[in-house]
Formats: sequence, structure tokens, C-alpha cells
Amino acid sequence: MKNSRTNVQDAALNSTDHRFPWKWRLDDLKDVPRNGKTVFSCFSCGGGSSMGYKLAGYTVLGNCEIDPEMMKLYRRNHHPQYPYLMDIREFNQLQVYPEELRHLDILDGSPPCSVFSTAGDREKAWGKEKAFREGQKKQRLDDLFLHFIRTAEILKPKAVIAENVSGLLKGNARGYVNELLKAFKAAGYVTQIFLLDAHTMGVPQRRRRVFFIAHRNDLDLPKLKLDFHEKPIRFGEVRSEHGIPYQKALMTELVAKRKKGDTCFADISLRERGKLSMFNNAIVQDSRVAPTNTACAIVTRFCDGEKYSVHDYVATQTFPEDYDFMDQEVNYVCGMSVPPVMMANIASEVYRQWLKYV
Repeated sequence: MKNSRTNVQDAALNSTDHRFPWKWRLDDLKDVPRNGKTVFSCFSCGGGSSMGYKLAGYTVLGNCEIDPEMMKLYRRNHHPQYPYLMDIREFNQLQVYPEELRHLDILDGSPPCSVFSTAGDREKAWGKEKAFREGQKKQRLDDLFLHFIRTAEILKPKAVIAENVSGLLKGNARGYVNELLKAFKAAGYVTQIFLLDAHTMGVPQRRRRVFFIAHRNDLDLPKLKLDFHEKPIRFGEVRSEHGIPYQKALMTELVAKRKKGDTCFADISLRERGKLSMFNNAIVQDSRVAPTNTACAIVTRFCDGEKYSVHDYVATQTFPEDYDFMDQEVNYVCGMSVPPVMMANIASEVYRQWLKYV
């Protein structure tokens, strides 16, 4: 980028109706004007939300992450001043914190959410310890959000932004939401809940997520208004020329029989084999917005019957083109992360409506 971020954003709005570009590089961040506000990220994974804050002009001071492999990625791409490789429970028990973390503008976090996902075990997994993958320390997942609120109570940032799956607003989980709201209030925060979809915010992916956005109750601030209506970006506008061919005979046989109305392999399997299976194997057409990236799902391109390329995952997640994934699986990192452009839009509004005045 040769122009300032402001000029780039203005040009994007005038030409494509998008506040932030889906295609960008980490190198571009050096041209983004800083807004003087700071962020600390918990459950940071590969740093999707951190990149979003940086796109919006914030300075991300550091992170807390339990997975050593994800921390390596975060260090490689973000160079945090204050990295904490530990369980958030351990972080909350520290006796001393850097002074800068005691004067944060935003505490950010995406508490692991698989136990609340409608695609997961939900209630059966509540109260049990779990590791997302081999090599990661086991931990209870359903109470991590409460520990995150405790972090806010300790550090007392001006604002808190927490992202989670939309399943948190469904069924028995709604009772848990009430507990979270009570905990936020007890910690000294006024909280709003937003259900947002990334595809309305310049992200080439349908991704519905819940955001808890709160401000300290000693700050006289108005209700936050978030209303995004950016033009949807279709998969055909961002995909690579070629995908990755399937190797297994069953998959190549099934994908060869795909039809235009198919949205996942289950449609093909039911039609051709009389079996309902492979619901997590989505199919996306060029004329549609890509489906949600998850850590374990496979996405097939209808155009050529091949799997997503690395570029496809990076583009639909709005990760920077020069992000160094090291030796990690790209679909896992992207699926576990907040799309940077999604967070950039939210963070920009939080600054414009709240933090600009405090």
C-alpha cells in the first residue's frame, strides 16, 4: 500500500462498497494510521482477531494462548510484546502484570466454543475436560468464558469484546448466557449482545457469530450500534484457479456425480448411495458466498470438484497473503480464527462510537 489506510478505505468504499479489502498483506499494516488504543487478546489462536484490530489502527500488546503450536504461529506473525503461553486460569492467578495491561482499551477473547456449537456434542460435553487436538493441554471449556470475564475484572479494560458461536443463543445454552451477563455486571461492565454474519462485512464467507461487547460501567457511553450491509463477495471472485484433487476413490466417485443444487456431500451420498453421511463436506458454487470455515470440515469447489486450495482458505478467511502458517494445517488455523476483516469492522465502530471519546 502506497497510500495511507484512510485513503485506501475511501477508495474501497467508492469502488467496491467494502471498508477493508479481503486481499491484503501483513506488510500493509505499516501504512495503517494508529489510533492510539491498545488491545490484549486471550485464546488468540493464530491471531485472526489481532490482525483485525491492527487493520483498524489499534496496537495489540500481547496474547494469552494455551496451545504451544498456536503460540509459535502468533509469535512468528505478530511479535507480541507480552506473550503468555498458559491457561487463562493461570494467567488470572499471576501476582504481577505489566502496567500497560492495567490500562488497556480493549480486552479481546474468543473462548473455545465447540461445546456450544450446534454441530458438536453440546450438553454432553459440558463440565468435561477436552483438548482440541493432540499435544494441547486438556481443559474444561464451558467455564472458560467466566474465567475470561474474571480477566476483565482484574485488568479493568475500558471495553471487552468476546466472540463465540451462534449456538450459544440456542436451547439450554441460553441459560448460560444469562450467567455470563450477570458475571459481566458483577465485574463492572455494561454488556450488549450482537449476532453478526461475516459476509455482510466484506468477508467472502458466511459465518454467523455472537459478540459480547461491553464497556466499563464508570464510562458514560451510548448504546453501541452495529449494522453492516456490505455487498456480498462471491466465491468465484476470490478462489484460486485450481483446487486440490481428491485422492480417495470414493470421494472422486461421489464428486463426479455432483449436481448444481448440492450443498454438501450428504446430498450426493443420499442420492447415489441411499446413505446420509459427510455433512461436514460442503460444496460451494462460484455464484454463492463460501460456507463457514471450520477446523475440521472439507470444502469442495463445484467448479472443478476439487478441495479448497491454501489460497481459498486464506482468501475466504481474509487472512493476509503473506501470513506464515509454518507447518500448521491452514484449514485448522483459519477455522479456529475470527476473520480479520470481520474484527476490523467491529473494532472500527467501537473506536468511532466509544473509545474515541474516552
